[in-house]
Order: sequence, then structure tokens, then C-alpha cells
Amino acid sequence: MRVSPWQGRALGTRTVSWTARDAILYALAVGAPADRLDLVYEERLRVLPTFALTLAQWAPDALGALGAFDVTTAVHGSQRLLVKRPLEASGELTTSARVARVRDKGSAAVFDVEVSCAYFTATWSLFAPGAGGFGGERGPSAPRSPDRPAEHTWTVATHSRQAALYRLLGDRHAMHIDPAAAKAAGMPRPFLHGLCTLAASLLPLADGLGVHPAALVELDARFAAPVFPGDRLTLRGWDGTPRGAAVRFEASTAGDRPVLSGGHARFAPDTPSEKETPDA
Repeated sequence: MRVSPWQGRALGTRTVSWTARDAILYALAVGAPADRLDLVYEERLRVLPTFALTLAQWAPDALGALGAFDVTTAVHGSQRLLVKRPLEASGELTTSARVARVRDKGSAAVFDVEVSCAYFTATWSLFAPGAGGFGGERGPSAPRSPDRPAEHTWTVATHSRQAALYRLLGDRHAMHIDPAAAKAAGMPRPFLHGLCTLAASLLPLADGLGVHPAALVELDARFAAPVFPGDRLTLRGWDGTPRGAAVRFEASTAGDRPVLSGGHARFAPDTPSEKETPDA
């Protein structure tokens, strides 16, 4: 088997900073309601772990800028996140990135961009048409759904302004806001960022499991199809291992069109849900 010349490529380092305002804007953008004071009020703030992905977004963009693939046709295929320690309400950290692996899918390639720091390791898998055929390993196939009925069913309600809000966190790709850019990408209208769909799904999932969403320690999911702002999703969950609260999950739109597949989430054990309401 041949190895892509991009595999192992260092993408450099980046020092990023954030404030409580950034973390609160993120929580609101992914669907946290105003009465979740633990997510939207600086005096009680617990930062959602998936906020880390906005701090590392520079890395997949950097690989595209180097010419590894055609940025107009490449899509975000899947996302992994390992949380090493919780993010504070505000702070600064230095991230480093590399191309961990390149898989050959024949007419396309999948680039795994890994971003690491003291707080997390995040991996973007980018599906790039036209970049395959170099004779490398194909890699594993997509995971299948459990062969039993789901133990849990939840609803994820997206809203019409969600993509416009989420892009303020750093992913400014025009297809999420500009109808002309969306049509050029083959979509009928602007669509929601995959990472926004994923984070929005984790809120009802955590509530349904009786854990706090900030207790997330592992996450993995594939993006099967786009979600449009205002879509209402059905989220199905299958109980996992007893190491804390673990679940496999999938999300679909009306008509049972899958949008998230092969999902796996694990939360730290014995962490109670902390739904808070405004003071009377």
C-alpha cells in the first residue's frame, strides 16, 4: 500500500483565546435556552465541550489552503472529540495540528486532521472528491446501526437563525448564509454547519440521559446529510457501556432521512444534570 504525501504533514500551531461571551454565544447558537443559566450566564457558566471545536477550526481550513484538495467540493465527513479537561469560562491555549491519516476511497480521499492541546484532541475527517486513487488503504467502512430498537427517542428543534448565529463563531463559509453560494455547492438554500447540528443534538441527548452536557468526554459522529435551519430532527439513542453514561445515536429529519450516523457519546459518570432557571 502506498501512503499519501500529505499523511503526517504538520500544519503548525495556533494560540487561541476566548472569553465567557464567546462560550455563551456558542451555547445560544447551538440551541441552549435562555433559562439554562449554567450555559448562558457568566456567573454560573459551564462551557460546552464542543465549543473547543470552534477554537480548532483553523486546522482543516489551513490544510485546504495548502492545496491538498479542492475546497469547493470537499465536505466534512465526520468528527471526533476527546476531552482531556474542561475548558474554563475564559482563557488561552496553544493547539497543534497535523494530517494524522489519509485514506484512499478510489475517486476520493479522506483526510484526518488532528488538533491537539492540553484540553482536547479533535479530529476532522474531510471527504475530498478527486484526491484518491493513490493506492493507499481504504480504511474502515461506516459503522452500522445497532440491530435492536433504540432505547431512547428525543427531538432536536433547529431554528431559522441558527446558521447565521453559528457562523459568528469562526466558520464563515458562504454556503451557510448566502443562497447563491449554497446553490453553487449543490444545495437548494443555505444549510446548517454539521458541527452545529451535532452540538444541538447533544443538548437533548444529555438531558435525556440525566447528565450535564458539559460532562461530555468522548464524541464521534458522521455527517450523513445536510440539515436546513428550521428542520426538526428525531434523535435515537442506544445505551452503551456502563463506564459513565454512554450512548450510540443517530439523527434524522422528517421522512427518516439520516443526517447524523454512527454517533457515540460518553459523559463523565455521576455528574448530575444542572438545569437552572432564572432567579425569582
